[in-house]
Amino acid sequence: MNNSNLALRQQQVGVTGMASVGVAFKRALVSQCHPKMLAALFLPFVIALFGAIILLWAFWAPLTAWLNTEASNWGVVNQLDQWMLALGLFSIKLYLIPLLAVGILLPMSGILGLLIAAIFVMPIVLRHIEKRDYPGLSRQGEYSTAVGTWNAIWVGVLFALGWLVTMPLWLIPPFAVLLPIFWWSFAFTRMLRVDAIVEHASGQERRLLWRRHNRQLWLIGFILALVNLFPPAWLVLPVFSALVFAHFSLEALRQLRAQTVIDVEPTRTGP
Repeated sequence: MNNSNLALRQQQVGVTGMASVGVAFKRALVSQCHPKMLAALFLPFVIALFGAIILLWAFWAPLTAWLNTEASNWGVVNQLDQWMLALGLFSIKLYLIPLLAVGILLPMSGILGLLIAAIFVMPIVLRHIEKRDYPGLSRQGEYSTAVGTWNAIWVGVLFALGWLVTMPLWLIPPFAVLLPIFWWSFAFTRMLRVDAIVEHASGQERRLLWRRHNRQLWLIGFILALVNLFPPAWLVLPVFSALVFAHFSLEALRQLRAQTVIDVEPTRTGP
């Protein structure tokens, strides 16, 4: 009697599911303490710092003037301002306009730092960790520089536009916290998930990994967005976030490639 060929799939034993996110953060923390990765912190930080200085110098006066003009049409803000002045308190506009200007310009410099990290720092990160943690993981990506650069640019532009368009919602209390978390989760996830894997994985492998690990990737982006709410973290986040996504993605790729198919010859029974 003829039996059909049987396929036996063997997968490398490793941490899977949401636990893999914790493993990626632990490995990233260890890698971040290496002298090379500590030195890599300065490039995106310096770029973001100079970007902030240039943005504040070039756009502070016209932006605050525009915001003052627009604020004259905000009925709720005007009523609250008049009420506070009638009580002998300060003008809310005196502090609201500078805060809004900072809330617009600083994130623009922050996304610039993340974009620099994605394009220029991620290759340094990948060369560092692939030798130490993922030896033998071959590079099978095509047009990686073009794909990574284009992805980083469109994500950065969409982040900037989305941030500006949704800022009026900040006047509704929950959105002042929820919107920054959403947009930074989007930026971290959509930008770094590509750059972390584009040099090593083929197009088919990337699509499979993103579909299989979509929740984990967004969880990583969400955690990093929460950390990003604290200004001291801005110094390390561009490089640390690249390390987290790189560790998670390369480990997922290694486990994917460890899956093998073994053909078992059909067995025959005696007559």
